[in-house]
Amino acid sequence: MTELVPTTCMRCAVGCGHVHRPVEQGYGLDVVRGDAAHPVNNGLACQRGINESVDPGAEWLTRPLVRRNGELVPTTWETALERAAEGLDAALESGDGGEGVAVLGSGQQTNEAAYALGKLARGGFGTPYYDANTTLCMASAVTAYYDAFGSDAPPPTYDDIPEAETHLVWGANPAAAHPVMFRWINQSADDDDSELIVIDPIESETAEVADHHVPLSPGGDLDLARAVLARVVETDRVDEAFVAEATDGFDALREDLPDAAEAAAAAGVSLEDVDRIAAALEDPTLVYWGMGINQSVNGTAASGALIDCCLATGNLRPGSGPFSLTGQANSMGTRVCSSKGSWPGQRPFTDPDHRREVAETWGVPESRLPDDPGPGPVGIVDEIGDDVSAVYAVATNPVAGMPDATRVREQLEDAFLVVQDAFRSETVELADVVFPAATWGESEGTTTNMERTVSRVRAATETPSGVKTDLELIGDLADRLVPDLFDDSLEPNAVFDELAALTEGTPADLSGISYDRLDEEVAVRWPAPEPDVSGGYRYYEEPATDEEGEDADATVREESWSFPTPSGRAQFSTGEAQPLPESTDEEYPFTLTTARRPDAYNSGVRARDDDPVARVSPATAAALADELEARPGESDEDDPAEYAHVVSRRGSITVRVERDESIPDGVVWLPIHQPAVNELTLSDVDPRSKEPNFKQCAVRLEAPREQEARAVAEASA
Repeated sequence: MTELVPTTCMRCAVGCGHVHRPVEQGYGLDVVRGDAAHPVNNGLACQRGINESVDPGAEWLTRPLVRRNGELVPTTWETALERAAEGLDAALESGDGGEGVAVLGSGQQTNEAAYALGKLARGGFGTPYYDANTTLCMASAVTAYYDAFGSDAPPPTYDDIPEAETHLVWGANPAAAHPVMFRWINQSADDDDSELIVIDPIESETAEVADHHVPLSPGGDLDLARAVLARVVETDRVDEAFVAEATDGFDALREDLPDAAEAAAAAGVSLEDVDRIAAALEDPTLVYWGMGINQSVNGTAASGALIDCCLATGNLRPGSGPFSLTGQANSMGTRVCSSKGSWPGQRPFTDPDHRREVAETWGVPESRLPDDPGPGPVGIVDEIGDDVSAVYAVATNPVAGMPDATRVREQLEDAFLVVQDAFRSETVELADVVFPAATWGESEGTTTNMERTVSRVRAATETPSGVKTDLELIGDLADRLVPDLFDDSLEPNAVFDELAALTEGTPADLSGISYDRLDEEVAVRWPAPEPDVSGGYRYYEEPATDEEGEDADATVREESWSFPTPSGRAQFSTGEAQPLPESTDEEYPFTLTTARRPDAYNSGVRARDDDPVARVSPATAAALADELEARPGESDEDDPAEYAHVVSRRGSITVRVERDESIPDGVVWLPIHQPAVNELTLSDVDPRSKEPNFKQCAVRLEAPREQEARAVAEASA
């Protein structure tokens, strides 16, 4: 019988350990289950992670492809690599300092592949136009962490979940997105002295089991967070000792706080709900948030406002604190390793000393390294046709995953496009060259989960002969375009050692982690500056204790905090609200919001229905009765399904309408996993994080027959 292979699941960012057993003959997996030896999940696993490992449910890419006479056709690896190198080289020659080529990475790569891709993009090409799809979901939280603490990533870890008494889930749905983690949250909230409060416009799967649900208006998060902080101040719930000892900027923020009742009304909630949240923050509180906060023109300000609530109430100790929930499996690793927003280890991008050290390590001229992280994914797409003439996209599907998708498609159609992916996608269909890449169950490397824990990814099955790993492909391209950038071959172990050494002495220090250590300990949390050191709760130092466990003399050491900010203190935020980019009106009277479905995955390549399902309240559906068209069900027993068009100022899509009491009146809910959905969404971004405003735009619903008549009239005109 074949052996079981321990690896880390890369479905989401919880970072569960799995064991895989390959089939006896041929390619694929026979058994997948949770790994009892993995310290993150201790054998727990969600069914979706298991099912998608065994059967991803998508069309695999198994041969390199090139475009000939308008069609993608199979070819040899040599032809595909040469064609890609020729197109990228021509774009590099036409650009100024590498600007001709844009590179789009992913939170689905290993740490090693993300590091190598960033080294090729920044050190090999020298392009400022490099980013990853992690910016589409996490950049606002990242920016707020840097503002507050001088470093990215949450202070708490999973160990803090059982210790918290209040679990405040804001703009996230971990019951759907992170089932194993949500089990820990729910278990802790079930204790007699604990509670779960969910803040979300929708009564999500998480809200359904909460002790209290606060249904705010879409886009009202910053107003509500400021209302909560105002009530904390008004009701004398500020931890004045912590604020004085460990923070800067609270007095200035206090002066600018709004009237709590007015801010609550702007957020669409009652002052009673505000008071309930403010009172809950008196207990040790973990504040979790996700894309519902981040994906907004106010994403950074709203994330900062949640951190402010933690700081003002002293919730920056074990069992409490701000805990952003990461979606993609290796979003954290991409942020730490890939050089997209900071140099490896969170070295500041614009700092000349750090740029010099990176250039020396990579053996490239310092002048080649850009001094600006770039305009973000939306800005990169905007540059196609101007600075950018070629795009190298790795493990990402921007045609489905980026806002205002019709424009993204049109822009990419004008570029020389190289796509590297495991699955056939909408972006693959536009490519000039396609590299079939191994997915995580076929690759060696490491990944980093949302609580900063690094663990191994191991190949459990061989790849088909026409498939290469991301590392191999990045190395193959580099050999043709910048032949001295890498050593003879890119071996995962050696790449990780180079990466870890480059992070030495940084806030995200991996230098004490090695493959040998991971083989022995299974998983290690950064910062890990020594081979016997692993990170815990960040920025906080426990009080000293004597041998009996009693508090030591206060002169020895009291609890203290230290932050990698210029003053050594945490910073309260100063973010101001931006007007929401698109309000409802008579022509577009409904608010569209998007979210995850429990059984779906990212842009939907691995799990997708034929038609997007739009969820609306029964009252909204009743008001739209004339706009809904009944169509026969799939069988005689089925009730007729109702269809309509959802129309925004950017596009129109056909949807199946589902009446759902969990959706508030006037809101249209659509899943993020359907490629058509982003034909509707806005490309406006947060001015600091560059994260798009996915969660709120104006739409109308109209009958398919009206849409068809409109299309005919426009075509005739």
